[in-house]
Amino acid sequence: MQPDAMQRTTRRERQILDALHRLGQGSVSDVQEALEDAPSYSTVRTLLRVMEEKGLVTHVERGRAYVYSPATSLRAARRSALRHLLTTFFKGNVEEAAIALLEEARADPQTLRRLSRRIAQARREGR
Repeated sequence: MQPDAMQRTTRRERQILDALHRLGQGSVSDVQEALEDAPSYSTVRTLLRVMEEKGLVTHVERGRAYVYSPATSLRAARRSALRHLLTTFFKGNVEEAAIALLEEARADPQTLRRLSRRIAQARREGR
């Protein structure tokens, strides 16, 4: 995938990527069925072709059908989205982003304990 490809995705492309990550892989019909308020078959097919040109998805041929898969793992996609979120809305300030997430999520005590352990681990590792 091109380095800034995730930052250049449209809302509908992100929805398609989400669907493909849930499905693992899928034909145009599979993707169309997985989308809320799905566009036409030909629109989904065109979007997938454009997304392949951007390096967001890949395909293999199975008979007459193309079966599409995300070009990156869900973990890599999450990391890219998080970097974009941090730079776009928090000017790279991790503390502000973490505070906003905690305020928004209203984390339960178990989640807060797990986060505390992760923070302690990051400190020990010098991060």
